[in-house]
Amino acid sequence: MKESVVSEIEALRGATTGALRKRYYELFGREPRSCNKQSLFRTIAWRIQAQAEGDLSERAKQRALEIARDTDLRIRPPVGFEIGTVRSKSDQVKQTVPTPRTGAILTRRYGDRQIVVKVLANGFEYQGKPYRSLSAIAREVTGTRWNGLLFFGLKGRGDE
Repeated sequence: MKESVVSEIEALRGATTGALRKRYYELFGREPRSCNKQSLFRTIAWRIQAQAEGDLSERAKQRALEIARDTDLRIRPPVGFEIGTVRSKSDQVKQTVPTPRTGAILTRRYGDRQIVVKVLANGFEYQGKPYRSLSAIAREVTGTRWNGLLFFGLKGRGDE
């Protein structure tokens, strides 16, 4: 790589986020979507190198567009996909997510309230309203995001 390119990139390391956003606009002709300093630095450094050394070949650009437009991407689960089943990366071991049986009643004390949830065939019921997940109920109760299985004690921390 040329010495001038290296020195230009090194000069960017100490730049402020505002200066990087300005340089991004100069190079790309539009405002950056990110305000993350490291992301801006990397993107600008890549662009400077691409301008100095040459960009992707036209063939590579066309292939990238083909991949991006690929209509073969799966948007629905495959036939036979089991809800409540998690497959490991090796796809050899199946682990099932612990879900209570239909009709079961889950209770938990939270603050000064007793939380009572009924397990339905296709979700859960809390205070007469249906919910799709225990996490949604935990969020409703606490106002923060929770793993529903942890919140109701069906799974301990660190359980796989």
